[in-house]
Amino acid sequence: MTELLNSVIIFVQGLGQWGVIIASILLFFESIVPMIPLLVFVTIEYMLLGPVLGFIVSWVFTVLGCVASYLIFRNGFGDKFDNLTENKELIRKYKRMFRHISTGKLILIVAFPFTPAFVVNIAAGLVKMDFKKYLIALLFGKISLVIYSAYVGTSVVESINNPIILVKIAALIGGVYLLYLVAKKIFKIS
Repeated sequence: MTELLNSVIIFVQGLGQWGVIIASILLFFESIVPMIPLLVFVTIEYMLLGPVLGFIVSWVFTVLGCVASYLIFRNGFGDKFDNLTENKELIRKYKRMFRHISTGKLILIVAFPFTPAFVVNIAAGLVKMDFKKYLIALLFGKISLVIYSAYVGTSVVESINNPIILVKIAALIGGVYLLYLVAKKIFKIS
């Protein structure tokens, strides 16, 4: 994995500014169609742009991709999904449960590094989750996810083998959740 990542980074660096643009576009589409792990694109952005600008670009394009995926499934398939599942009580029960999940719980789902973002995007779109709640969860949850992806950098396995990294990530997710709780009080978010 490390050799592949190094090869990709060298190739993208050779593209100059086009490398940043291509990596950003791929970050956007990764949220819709997960072809390569987010970790790879975020690492490329960090290596090309540095930690601050790399974080901002990665975070913005990841959130935009998730919003696009949500809107595609909400507007393109939401009514069809409702029609297909209207007579299935168990599915309707889970749809209601996911649609009415608290913003805080949704932030934790989005922030967890091993949650497939495209599944959350599709589910939120299909159940027609409130856009404001979904966007707030993305904006807060993706902070720790992008930092995690950059921190781990070359391999998810590293974080599993090194418990200190997992403790730091848990603290980061907890910090983002506390930030959300403060924002919830200030902006009166339900």
